Formats: sequence, structure tokens, C-alpha cells
Amino acid sequence: MRFVIVGYGRVGSRTATVLAEEGHEVVIVDNDMDRVERASDDGLETVQGDGADEDVLVDAGIESADAIGAFTPDLNANFAACMVGTHHGCRTVLRIDEDYREEIYKKYAEEVDEIIYPERLGAAGAKTALLGGDFNVVADLAANLQLTVLEIREGSPAVGKRMSELELPQSARIYAHGRAREPLTIPLPGTELEVGDEVAVITESDRAEAVRSTLLPANA
Repeated sequence: MRFVIVGYGRVGSRTATVLAEEGHEVVIVDNDMDRVERASDDGLETVQGDGADEDVLVDAGIESADAIGAFTPDLNANFAACMVGTHHGCRTVLRIDEDYREEIYKKYAEEVDEIIYPERLGAAGAKTALLGGDFNVVADLAANLQLTVLEIREGSPAVGKRMSELELPQSARIYAHGRAREPLTIPLPGTELEVGDEVAVITESDRAEAVRSTLLPANA
């Protein structure tokens, strides 16, 4: 598969490395010459320029790419790059920081195929999103992290609470949420948890039990 990665910072570089190691074609787009040179030294194809500019993305081969990952810290630039990708029939993966308001989440979630959060899953999640995988098959997380999908059961202390109200360990993040028998998707801070919901949680291994006690009934 062929991927265009906009932004060769922490998430972009690690995602590109994983994809390239698995034999995929990767093109890096960045307007910072130092990063472009670093990507080139890493053996990757590069294009220097603004990833929000369609002409730059065409130069990067967006017309034949399977997906575009927009991973710069600039949400507007990321969104513009994804819209170019949509125009050219690409799968689109958008980086967004997790401190945006709920209406911002909704706005961008409706326009792209997948949203990833550097604070939550980083490169592993970005690579999985680009490949169209599901949240249960992330195999290359750091050794000290766990990704667990839990069902909210009757008697759970989380029932009736909003996502933003959950008292999870500081290192834990809910990466995806779905109603009963529905696919997992972006979790919104104002979503109220119900019996039968599923949540995908990433946490440090030594905090997994604390996460379970927050989300599962006492006798689980």
C-alpha cells in the first residue's frame, strides 16, 4: 500500500517507520527542511511543502495513495490535508489533540475516516487507523502498555457517567467507545455510558486493575 504522511514529528516519523518496515510505500510531506532531510536520511521519499496545499500533495502522489495521515500539531492544516485526500479517494486519518471541546470532536469526526490522539495511542494507533484495522488487533504497542476492550455491565460504577467524569488513572485513556452491537468509534467527552457499551482503553500495565475497578462491577 502507498501512504502520504503529512508531518514528520514524533507521531509521523514513528508511524512512517513502522509502515516502511512492513514493506509499504511511504511519502513524507513537511515544510520544515530539517525534518525533510531527516526523513530522507531515514530512507523515505520526501516532498518539502505545505501539507494543506493540494499541489504539494499531488507532487507527493496523493492521486494514487491508499491513505493520508495528517499528523502535524496544526489541526486546521491536518484537516485541509485530509479534505484533499478525500477529494482524491484516500482513506483519511486526522491527528487531533484531546483537549478540544465536544463540538470540535463532532465536526472533524464527521468529515474524516479516523481520528487519532498522540496522547492516547501514538504511532501504533495511527498505523492501525491508516490500515483500516480494528482496535482489538494493535500488536506493536510499547511493552508497558495494554489495550483492553471492556463491556460496561449492570452494576458498573461507570453507568450513567459522562466520559469526562470518569476517574481513570492519569496514564489511562479511553481510545474508542461503542453502544451495544455497534462498532467502536471516537469517544466524546459528553457521552453518557450505558449498560452494554464497550470501551477501548489504553493504560500502563500496572494501572490496568485500577481501570477495571472504575469500569466494571465490584464482583467482576
